Amino acid sequence: MFVLVWATLLFSARDSIADTGASVEKRTRCQSGFCITLNEGETTAEAGLCVVIPCSFTTSYSFTPQNIVWYKCEQSKPRCVDSDVIFQTNNNRKVQSGFKGRVSLLEPDVSQKNCSIIISDLTESDSGSYQLKVTGVTWYERAEGFTFSPRATVSVTDLIQKPTVMVPPLTEGQQTTLNCTAPGLCSGSDPEITWLWRGPGQNDSHITGNITAFKTENLTAVTQRHSSTLMFNSSAEHHGTNVTCRVRFTNNITTEETVTLNVTLYPKILNSSGCRNQSEVLTCMCIAGQHGPSAVIPWAVAVISLIVNVICIICVMFLWNTRKKVKPNQEDRTYMSLQKTDPSPEYDVIGQPSTECREDGRTII
Repeated sequence: MFVLVWATLLFSARDSIADTGASVEKRTRCQSGFCITLNEGETTAEAGLCVVIPCSFTTSYSFTPQNIVWYKCEQSKPRCVDSDVIFQTNNNRKVQSGFKGRVSLLEPDVSQKNCSIIISDLTESDSGSYQLKVTGVTWYERAEGFTFSPRATVSVTDLIQKPTVMVPPLTEGQQTTLNCTAPGLCSGSDPEITWLWRGPGQNDSHITGNITAFKTENLTAVTQRHSSTLMFNSSAEHHGTNVTCRVRFTNNITTEETVTLNVTLYPKILNSSGCRNQSEVLTCMCIAGQHGPSAVIPWAVAVISLIVNVICIICVMFLWNTRKKVKPNQEDRTYMSLQKTDPSPEYDVIGQPSTECREDGRTII
């Protein structure tokens, strides 16, 4: 279990369980058969988050460790006293009230001789020196305790880390989910995560009419990831809006991150004075304001539509002109056979039947 916990802490250093600064080298010191390994130098951390003090120890072969005690006291004191206790495994009554519930062992099994602790909900007052004491029994069942002289030094600075806000591509009319993850992987008090939004020229205000959800993910026995989601339907009014994720830790320590929403809008067909009248042949297409990387798509649709309409108009005009050419009638074909171009009245006899009367009274056609 310890290996899993420690690997998580190492790979999560950037997410800041603790910022160990430049002093990451460990040093082992021994005295009377008791040895302790601590980080040499100062371990730095940020207020509101947590810090890990790596520690391991060994004892003489005749001593069996049963209890671990941690103190915090002034560096000038040669040895911390009972009133300086911040953690112990067998008696929580002597622990300073300000540290109760904030200090945990990474490995609860004392026989593993791992004395590493994690301190959550840090404040600047947690800066100082920390000293370890191990109590147990000797081989002849005599209770003893040993206080190690080397100490771990912790420096707590202001919180500078910001939440991580994940924004997916936003499209008008579709449901969107934003995700905000609080800095640090601490198992102390849950932070309060609030979503705020600000339109152009407006002040921050709480987002209403939407769904928010808080989530705590347990990574190990002593590490957690806190996050919040915001779900809403994207619209044109959200484009260009600043959305802020604000995280508040214990003692009113806050940090926030702001992102600007970029909503892709759909094109709209409008019948406004800027378009052609309905009586005209061409279809009127007015493209609404389009934002985002896909803005070229509505323009492509408009160009293709215009080309199709122009081709249709050309076809209609061609057919109309073709129908105006009337076919020649029978009389015209007769004239053309005589190679005459002017159908004057003198040729009417060709097209009309004639009658002639003979002397015998018969009629000849």
